[in-house]
Amino acid sequence: MAREWEFSVLFALTLATLPIAPALAQSGARPTSASAQFWGEAASSDTQRVAAWVTASADNDGLPFVIVDKIDAKVFVFEPSGRLQGAARALLGVARGDDSVPGIGSRLLSLIRPEERNTPAGRFEATLGNDLGEIDVLWVDYDAAISLHRVIKGNPGDHRLLRLGTNSPLDKRITYGCINVPVSFYETIIRPAFLQTKGIVYILPEHKPLTDVFPKVGAAK
Repeated sequence: MAREWEFSVLFALTLATLPIAPALAQSGARPTSASAQFWGEAASSDTQRVAAWVTASADNDGLPFVIVDKIDAKVFVFEPSGRLQGAARALLGVARGDDSVPGIGSRLLSLIRPEERNTPAGRFEATLGNDLGEIDVLWVDYDAAISLHRVIKGNPGDHRLLRLGTNSPLDKRITYGCINVPVSFYETIIRPAFLQTKGIVYILPEHKPLTDVFPKVGAAK
């Protein structure tokens, strides 16, 4: 959770940049059809389905949007038109599950059991804001204290930077529920996309059927 800053407020800003998908070229023709454009970036079938539905239905209300694929532990950031801006690996809640525990956002981290530390699935209206009055984060679900932010050091035994550097999704389950991304990805992709606007974050389920969380995806043709 964003309140993981209670463990550490030190970012890895001075450390080597982790590999991420580069921002896409700013030049060239933009898509004219209402379909998501991945530009060759690898994405799961569920990610592609949700992106296609969002752009075809305009469910994002003309706002930038993010898709978080928990199974692949990957984050995709799109322009309002559905044009991919970038993608990166992400750290997620250590527990598997698609629903937040009621009232968890008001609890001390020390009182949150390991099995409760999950990243919830769903559609969220997200905005940039501060955590503990100092660090800017992208608030995904403020009431549940879930945000998307730069990777933190946290407990040294978590090895968060090393986990982000591997290709295995199994290495990415370590947080209290928040979504940790490489510092450079947050600075060059996330923050600029949301700096002067709100946006929508779609977190895909890992246990529930996709259409249980996003019913209209099943109705899309």
